[in-house]
Amino acid sequence: MAKKTDNVKIVARNRKARHEYDIEDTYEAGIVLQGTEVKSLRQGNCSLNEAWARPRGGEVFLIDMHIPPYDQASIANHEPKRPRKLLLHKREIDRIISQCTQRGYTLVPLSVYFKGGYAKVELALARHRKQWDKRRQKEKRQQREEASRAMRRRRKR
Repeated sequence: MAKKTDNVKIVARNRKARHEYDIEDTYEAGIVLQGTEVKSLRQGNCSLNEAWARPRGGEVFLIDMHIPPYDQASIANHEPKRPRKLLLHKREIDRIISQCTQRGYTLVPLSVYFKGGYAKVELALARHRKQWDKRRQKEKRQQREEASRAMRRRRKR
């Protein structure tokens, strides 16, 4: 049987996350949303700048993700920064809980997107980088860019 290709529409990305954190592992999680939140997300309104996730009571919650109120909604609109439950497998939740409590990892959302009609979040188990570590990463990236430029110049001759 042929495999269906899922249309993936990215709503928001956390660009600072890859700069601020060393990413160890990623997970794809569903989000429990209210009706007006889904409509607002489909319009492309979402901010992950201050968002983070936390295991609590055997579940994982996404905290401080800002989804602005839907414009055409009535008084039954949602709260913009409410904690949202994430849908993960029990095995994944157990692994996340153990990593966050024992090893000091942080759960950081990398992106929010629609996949097959469902809102999903890409979560990362990450460790915060120190300032000197960020500088080292920047130096390595600059060295790679310079090397690739030199190789391109060499090929042109």
